[in-house]
Amino acid sequence: MSLSAKSILFAALAITAATNASAADLTTYQAPDAGYEQPPAFNWGGAYFGAHGGVASPKLNPFASGKGLTGGVQAGYNFQVGPGIVGAELEGSYLGNNEVSVPNGKLEERFRGAAKAKAGLTFDRTLIYGTAGLTMTKFDSGKGISGPSGWKQGYLLGGGIEQGFGGGLSAKLEYNYVMTNDVTTYSSSGKSKTDLRDHVIKAGLNYRF
Repeated sequence: MSLSAKSILFAALAITAATNASAADLTTYQAPDAGYEQPPAFNWGGAYFGAHGGVASPKLNPFASGKGLTGGVQAGYNFQVGPGIVGAELEGSYLGNNEVSVPNGKLEERFRGAAKAKAGLTFDRTLIYGTAGLTMTKFDSGKGISGPSGWKQGYLLGGGIEQGFGGGLSAKLEYNYVMTNDVTTYSSSGKSKTDLRDHVIKAGLNYRF
């Protein structure tokens, strides 16, 4: 066999060996498991109920004098569209005799009901939201002061943050600024009308179902 023929034969054998090795590598390669699925995002939509507790004060400082411990229950419904949330909530609270100043004395706030709308953004298990609504507050008379009879309508603005957990549970921290205008009181000096303001800081738990 001539030298040229030997060279051609050697080159052909080398190409064949390289091709077989590449085929073996492709045979042993395994694609990633396509069965893995990313866990679904936390769902904030649907009905819920829960309880809350905190502090109501005529001043922003929750440790100021005149404050009252507050507690109550709430129930609501959320609609979720992408990361956005809109919802409505009903809330009832005992205000723990929170004292508010009026001419010639102080009134005590006893109970409050609220109908609130809220909207916010979700970051998986974290919800940041704003809220606004109507309130109805029941007052008690103070020393030398007669308060309004029945319930007095007001308004609230606020916001909060809520963190979701497993099993439908979530925990929240919320602030409400409550405005109750033209509250009529009577004293030995006569009749007065006062615009009252409250700061309410509360923590709560909700259960979704």
